[in-house]
Amino acid sequence: MIENMPHRSTIHESLTAVFQVRRLDARPHPQLAVLLWQRALDPQQGTWSLPGGRLGDDEDLTTSALRQLAEKVDVREVAHLEQLSVFSDPHRVPGPRRIALAFLGLVPLTADPQLPSDTAWHPVDDLPTMSFDHGVVVAHAHARLAAKLSYTNIAFALAPAEFTMSTLREIYCAALGYDVDTTNLQRVLGRRKVLTPTGTTASPGRAGGRPAALYRFTDSALRVTDEFAALRPPGS
Repeated sequence: MIENMPHRSTIHESLTAVFQVRRLDARPHPQLAVLLWQRALDPQQGTWSLPGGRLGDDEDLTTSALRQLAEKVDVREVAHLEQLSVFSDPHRVPGPRRIALAFLGLVPLTADPQLPSDTAWHPVDDLPTMSFDHGVVVAHAHARLAAKLSYTNIAFALAPAEFTMSTLREIYCAALGYDVDTTNLQRVLGRRKVLTPTGTTASPGRAGGRPAALYRFTDSALRVTDEFAALRPPGS
């Protein structure tokens, strides 16, 4: 017979690490950024959180994640959303136990959501003081994105509808965190039939020169392109 067992309610919540490649501050190159909001109240007032919250009684986790993005940070469309991992440490937050299902969300380069005043983009390599275990969630999400850039077409969700190869290279460099050769990138993606030429060119820049060809992703949904592929930093 079991006596005097403590009764603890469990709250289920969704958290979403939303990434976008953006130009931040005075940095010379675009950076991979994550969307965070600053807590105005305790616990951990002033720290930065991923958008998310309690699962509603009448919704599934994906619906909850999309609702929280719209309500908390006014992001109403993401190009890609996938389940990331479950975070269930009994002590991950104070108070009643909260089990979090984390998502990875991606927003294309050209999107510019109108954010609330308590919300901002932060570079993933220079995060502010994070709430609870949210920094761990960001690290997991970044690792998932970097891995999938090797063997899927997931970059479609970070890129504009049409782009030059130099723009696509900047996206890969920002998301991976290391330099990528444009010619090699074009060769690899071309071999996997990931890219389709549009037959048009970009407007000439201030320096003039030959206009760059424009491309688009062949598919606008996730697919595996080479399950054994792995992009690696130069010299590795």
